[in-house]
This record gives sequence, structure tokens and C-alpha cells, in this order.
Amino acid sequence: MSDVLDHDIVILGAGLAGLRAAIEASRLTKGKLDIAVLTKNQMMRAHSVAAEGGTAAMMRPEEGDSFELHAWDTVKGSDFLADQDAVELFVKSMPAEILQLDHWGIPWTRREDGRIAQRPFGGHSFPRTVLAADKTGFFELQTLYDTLNKYTSVKHYNEHFVTAILTENNEFRGLATINMTTGKVSLIRAKALIIASGGGGTLFGFTTYSQTVTGDGMAMAYRAGMALEDMEFVQFHPTGLVPSGILITEACRGENGYLVNNKGDRFMSRYAPERMELAPRDLISRSEMTEIEEGRGFKGPDGLDYVHLDLRHLGADRINERLPLIREVCIEFNDLDPIDEPIPCRPVAHYSMGGIETDIKGATRTKGIWVAGEAACVSMHGANRLGSNSTAECLVWGKITGEETAKYCRETADLPPLAEKQMQAEEDRVFSDMLQRNGKEDLYAIRRELRSSMDQYVGVFRTGEELQKALDKIKTLKKRFQQIHIEDKSRSYNTNLVHALELENLLDLAEVMVTGAAQRTESRGAHARRDYSKRDDNNWLKHTLATHDPDGPKLDYKPVNITTWKPVERKY
Repeated sequence: MSDVLDHDIVILGAGLAGLRAAIEASRLTKGKLDIAVLTKNQMMRAHSVAAEGGTAAMMRPEEGDSFELHAWDTVKGSDFLADQDAVELFVKSMPAEILQLDHWGIPWTRREDGRIAQRPFGGHSFPRTVLAADKTGFFELQTLYDTLNKYTSVKHYNEHFVTAILTENNEFRGLATINMTTGKVSLIRAKALIIASGGGGTLFGFTTYSQTVTGDGMAMAYRAGMALEDMEFVQFHPTGLVPSGILITEACRGENGYLVNNKGDRFMSRYAPERMELAPRDLISRSEMTEIEEGRGFKGPDGLDYVHLDLRHLGADRINERLPLIREVCIEFNDLDPIDEPIPCRPVAHYSMGGIETDIKGATRTKGIWVAGEAACVSMHGANRLGSNSTAECLVWGKITGEETAKYCRETADLPPLAEKQMQAEEDRVFSDMLQRNGKEDLYAIRRELRSSMDQYVGVFRTGEELQKALDKIKTLKKRFQQIHIEDKSRSYNTNLVHALELENLLDLAEVMVTGAAQRTESRGAHARRDYSKRDDNNWLKHTLATHDPDGPKLDYKPVNITTWKPVERKY
């Protein structure tokens, strides 16, 4: 039997949601809970650092904002698939999170009167996005990390790769982990687990995600019997830098940047005349692709045709003050200075609206397991997330799940029983089966083909025929995956093995995503089908639930929680 490491709470993921949860659980129990935070890379390397533009919160009632307005914008932005009770809890919780971060020392950008600044963001009818220049995620994560270091009862496990979530009788038993520096396998046992492992956007080739974001938490939860909800809804951010896919923040448009086609037109006047470049992301991404497909884009490398994002009229002072990272990225990666030249951009895979099904407090149907952040589907984003609501969601449900697990641990005296048989079976699966594979298939070729198929068939616009092609390809790739060859047979720092385990996760998620998309015969939010171009509330005002089966995902559905607003046509 491998080593057993015991804790009260174990948190899978060290991004905004994971760190916020660890702080809240520690704070509520005055540091008396033994908490473990696991990350497969190093602390402060979580993908949360890549969040740029800001974090949404209702901070200015005296200037015209309100909880109702933030909630309405979020529900309308979601194409009415968001659960409205979750949205209400979210908007009412956020102002306190902004002030809490302020008290913990984050360097928020300030107005001239010294108050915290806010900027406009797409789909929001009030400029409610709080910012720290265009490096908001980095500063938020740094602030949480510094704050967490006050609690000596929190143990950090850097470079620990989790291969399975162990459950029995629908209860949490522990995590099977590999210490990547030594290759040693451990069972990490705890009373409660918080999954805060982020999204799965590296399913796509052209993406804003760090290459470490491979949907591990979602895939392991799915295999452990938890349902994945609304996975067909993937957000394509309108402005990915061509050809790298690096995020060019929506804050560029919040600061009054223009989207321009090859005729020199600000084309959003045709698609969203009231909101222009500050329409929701799904609408802008579809508009850009229409411009490109109809020949009004610019020719790009490898088929990555694009439109221009023009910041030149903002002037050097404003760009340097509000968008310094964007300028740096453009110069570094494209040898282009946005003070002098427009930026080549196109829609890019950016965010998972779907995730592991939870209740409004982040609890799954498996006893002892909660989920927070992008890995979760509460669901407050529905079919389309508004920009700057994601970092906000991480803070709100990070706090809530930290609170809920702390309460649960106070009421639960004992650790779960030792999952010896499951742990041995998992160790055999990884080291006796996976590591020893000597087939003829190149796992990196399979990964490239998966991403290429997702880019080609499961993009901004979809059809039933294309989705079926994608599904056939995924099933073929899953069979080929059984015949992969792992060159490196060592245990220490075996990235070859880790990449194989990550690919296994991506293949499972791709199958869930495309199966759900093929079944949903309507267009709603980020799921835009050319063959079913209208939203269909009679048949599809419901959440998709996918559960694991050896033959492929089994789909079920549940109603959307509508408390205040009935669906209406979305116009911007």
C-alpha cells in the first residue's frame, strides 16, 4: 500500500477559487483545520494569473448601478439558461469580496477621487468591472497567496498530479496522487474535497488557456460518478491574438477600442447597434466569424483569418496606464505596438460555461465533495458568460465552499475509511498499464488531431453533420489511445506519463461536450447551430447532464431555475 497522507480538507487546484476556499476555511476555524492545497504545477502558476480585464461587482448604487441590474445583465447574457437563484446570490456577495481584497492589500486601480475604479465590459449595462490595470487575475492571486501564507495549518503540495478521485457508496474516500519530483504515489485522505481545478479549454488548438489546463478535475469527477452539466457551452472570446491565441482582454473594448474589418468599417453597428463592441461575447464572436466568412476579414496564417482591434485613437498615455500588459504582449509576440498599429484578432476558445454539477452552495451529489470556480456549474453563466463575472464567481464560491467544508468538518469526526483496494487498482492502472504501454500510436499526434477536429467542427458555428464528424473522430482517437507508446519509463518528473493522463481526460471531456452539442437542436448563447438557428425554449430551456458509462456519456436533463425573469428575445 502506498503512503497515506491525512488532512481535514483537501483542495484540488491553487487558482482564485482554491486559494479563496483555503483562506475562508482557515479563517472560520482560526487555523485549526488541517488543509491541503494541491497543484500540478507551482503555486502562483495557476491559470487564474492570466485573467486580465477585471472582476464584476455592484459598487456604485448612488451612481445608478443595482443588484437587480447586475443580475438582469447576467441572466440576459446567459441566454436565459442561468439559474436565477444562483445569480442573485452571486451579485449580492460580490461587493464584499472586492472590499475584502482591498483590505488584504490588492493594488486596485483608483479613480481621481481615490475610490476603486470600474470600467465598462461587454453585456454589462453599467461600468461595474473593478480592475488592477490589465493584470487583475495576477494581482488577485498574489493577494490571496500572500494572505493564505498567514495560516501555518495549510500544507502546499506543489507538483502533485492527481490521477483519480476515489469514492465508495457515493461518498468521498480520497485522492490518488503522484509526487512528480519523486514519482511516489500517495493516497491523500480527507473529510472533504473541494475541486477547484479550472476548465478544459486546451481541447482546442487555438485557445487562450495555459497548456496545463486540461480539465483534469472535471474528467476525474465524471469517471467517479458525478454529472457534468452543460458542457456543450464553450465560450469563444472575440479577441485572441493571431496566430498565438493569447488573450487580448475585453478591457481593450471597455476602454473604447474598435473592431474593424478590411473595409475600415466598425462592423458591430450591423449586429449590435446599441452596444457595439460592448455586446456579449457570443454575439461578437459570431459577428466576427460572419465578417471573415463573407470576405471582409484579413488573410491570416494557417487559415487564421482575422479582424482588427484598433486602439490607436486611445493614445499612448491611456494605453500605457490602462493596458500595459496588452502593449507588452503585442510587442513581444507580434512585434507590433498597438499605439501605432491595429491588433490582429479572431474568436478563440476561452472558457467552459459547463462543469461539474453542484447545488447553489457548490456541493455535488457525492457526499464530502464540493466544487468552485470554472470546474463547477452552479449554474450562473448558463449558455454565455459575461466578461469579468468569472474571476468574481471564483471568489464567491471559493468563499462559500470554504465555509461549507469547514462547517462539514466540524460536524464530521472521522476520516473516511481507508480505500486500499481502490488505491491499489489505481496505482496498477497508472504504473502497470499506462506507463508500460508500448503500442504504435504517438500520444502527441492524437492530441494534435483532437484539437484540430475541435477547432474545425466544434467552433463558433456548428452543424449536426460537423458535430457527428467530431464525435466519430473522438471515438476513433479513444481507441487509438489504447495503443499509445510511452517512451519514458522512469518515475521522476515523467512528463510523458502526465501528458498521457491529461490526454485521457481531454478525450473524455471532448466526448461529453460533442455528445451534448449534437443533441441540443437549437442555438443558444455560445452554442450556435447553422442547422437550428433559433433558440427553442419549448424544448431546450433545460440543463444537459452527462454521466459516465463505458459505452459513452449518458444524457439527462433538468429544468432551469427561473425565479424572476421569463425568457425574452436578446437584443443589444
